Amino acid sequence: MSTSANTATSSQTQRVLITGGASGLGRAMAEAWLREGARVLIGDVNQERAAETLAALKDLPGELQYQYLDVRDAASFNNSREWLEQNWGGLDVLVNNAGVAGAARIDRGDMADWDWIFDINVKGVVRGCKVFVPMMKRQGHGHIVNIASLAGLLHAPVMGSYNVTKAGVISLSETLRFELAPYGIHTTVVCPGFFRTNLHESMRTPEPGMIETVDKLLSSDELNANQIAEMIKQAVAKQQFFLLPHKSGRRAYWIKRFLPFVFNRIMLKGALRLQRKLEKTEQKKEH
Repeated sequence: MSTSANTATSSQTQRVLITGGASGLGRAMAEAWLREGARVLIGDVNQERAAETLAALKDLPGELQYQYLDVRDAASFNNSREWLEQNWGGLDVLVNNAGVAGAARIDRGDMADWDWIFDINVKGVVRGCKVFVPMMKRQGHGHIVNIASLAGLLHAPVMGSYNVTKAGVISLSETLRFELAPYGIHTTVVCPGFFRTNLHESMRTPEPGMIETVDKLLSSDELNANQIAEMIKQAVAKQQFFLLPHKSGRRAYWIKRFLPFVFNRIMLKGALRLQRKLEKTEQKKEH
């Protein structure tokens, strides 16, 4: 299924595919590129939210389309590739944005949840790259944007599966940066910290109170999704590889790299506070 907004007039307009584009940062990126007159295809499994996004952004310049896209299914990506080839003649920017969250202590988490989060957060990115890199090689140009997380650089306790998947996205992105550069294909990896999004809605966790804790963290007002989306668009324009949008995230990463003893002390204190909080919540549930 696809639905149009206004059609861009320029034949040189960027063609952008955003997975998980129906809400949150995905929707904000769609809006940012549409304001520049781009042609944007949002791929998402949530058709209701996609319809809301199409309605909300229909008056912006550019062209907005939607297709059902499940990043766990290579056939979904192939359908989008075929549509892009037939209708827009190719793709300039692939944004691997779709992702989910998980939180569990290592001895409590279910292996099925590890499989689930890897299939979306890591293999979903790999599938997107495998489907669209051949097209970009034929074109002789293209740009891949992989949305990772500060969690891929700073590995907080109880977030093991999420941390590992986002670290994997960073590793893959650095690999692609050098592997694809000879073909004129650029790579950007984005590592945002906390900002208001709906990530907590998809979270799987056996930990008491963890969803509420993450929701509270996501209420940070340092940056919003629209500001981050604009920074991502600018990073693509500048062919910037590494983007750490949040000042607090850049500061924390700097401390980890150059003052590791300070970073370790902070993380251990945080781990102890979290341990006490989880144990206290468990005791309340038992009584």
